Amino acid sequence: MPSDNILSTTVSAHAAVRLLAMAGDLSMGQPTDQSTRSARLAGRLALLDGAGDEVATHARLVALLRWSGCTANAAGFAVLLGDDVAGRDAMLRHALPAGHPLTFANVEPLARIHCEVAGDLAGMLGLPAGVEAGLRHVWEHYDGGGAPQQLRAPAIPAVVYYTSLAGDLEILARTHDAQTAMRMIQAWGGAKYPAVLAALAAEHADALLAALEGPDEDGALPGHQVALSIVADLVELKLPWLAGYSRRVAELAGRAAALAGLPPEQQKRLARAALVHGVGRASVANTIWERAGKPGSADWEKIRLAPYWTARAGALVPELREEAALASHMYERLDGSGYFRSLEREALDMPQRLLAAAGAYAALCAPRPWRTALPPQQAAQLLEEEGQAGRFDAAAASFVIAAAGGEGEGGIAPARKGLLSEREVEVLRRISLGESNKEAARVMQISPSTVRTHVESIFRKLGCSTRAAATLKGLTLGLI
Repeated sequence: MPSDNILSTTVSAHAAVRLLAMAGDLSMGQPTDQSTRSARLAGRLALLDGAGDEVATHARLVALLRWSGCTANAAGFAVLLGDDVAGRDAMLRHALPAGHPLTFANVEPLARIHCEVAGDLAGMLGLPAGVEAGLRHVWEHYDGGGAPQQLRAPAIPAVVYYTSLAGDLEILARTHDAQTAMRMIQAWGGAKYPAVLAALAAEHADALLAALEGPDEDGALPGHQVALSIVADLVELKLPWLAGYSRRVAELAGRAAALAGLPPEQQKRLARAALVHGVGRASVANTIWERAGKPGSADWEKIRLAPYWTARAGALVPELREEAALASHMYERLDGSGYFRSLEREALDMPQRLLAAAGAYAALCAPRPWRTALPPQQAAQLLEEEGQAGRFDAAAASFVIAAAGGEGEGGIAPARKGLLSEREVEVLRRISLGESNKEAARVMQISPSTVRTHVESIFRKLGCSTRAAATLKGLTLGLI
């Protein structure tokens, strides 16, 4: 399976938006339907405000993708709050403890990352300009107290107000009560959103709250095809050292399936499963993923549920249901030592065994905070040993090793588009892994100032201003 096919593996924009909405909900510590429920309210608010059907659809899309930049700044919130998932949940509920460290000065850079990535995502998904504009300004406030640009009305798109108020109403009504929610929203009128909009919400509070439990209105969402790899790339921004991991697993698994003689449809399904397998990882705090050593029991319980959340999210997106179910088996092992189901040999078929072996091999060949990347030969040896020990299927491991060696339809190598120089590509690869200028300079044996110059050139050529956005664009363009 050639690597070009990973970029050509598509899904409807509607399905991608739904899956990304759930990944965002998990990243923010919310139920997997928070964005969907907020989207219903945002659309209703737009119609009540006389904005019309098109703006109402834009508001729904902005609400669905409101959290789409939160994977990109998870590391920053982990530093500030310790637990980026639980901390942001408390932030949304206005339940952070007294003396918490969040200030405008330290949140503004994180909001800038969030908004740039979310806006770029809208462009990559081919969504309307009104949706992209809303996402680029989604944290701005009516009175100029928002971020990242401290814009004031009328420079802020109306969809931002509909989305912001709808999100507040959904979260506060669920975590407090309807009366408290409306009291807080009216108090924020004239600050977060126009006072007249807060009053309109109060006037129609009963109908809006009833809409929270109403049916989804999927008909107006976009149905054109988009690259499924966009979902993987965005989810993996949560942990910089994961950049491109799902793509590599997809390429390995697809090629290994071809070598194993699986039919083309199963090859395709394996690649698609690899591209969505990391959605559930968004539910686990960065500090847990990056902690050295064997996870403790509390950490382990959260880690083992990551594939469960992948299956759960996929079950709510019919177009990707089969792929997500397959993806949730990636960490199962033949001897029953895997997770989350602890299945054994008899319950695991060849596609599931190939996916597990591909995921393990790709992980061994990539750097992690607690170890360096293994050379391919050593990774292959370890995988073979695990196969002999009965944790992996020996045949599946051999197909993956052969696929990694380039047998079949070509090796795994990123495309070169000519947009960046080879040196800039290497710098982009280093910073995409979360390395600082000094760390990249040390590995590349150049000065930090030279790295900084290259980074500035990369930003200029890719049209971005943050490392997260550069990573996302670099992956999408096949540069890394």
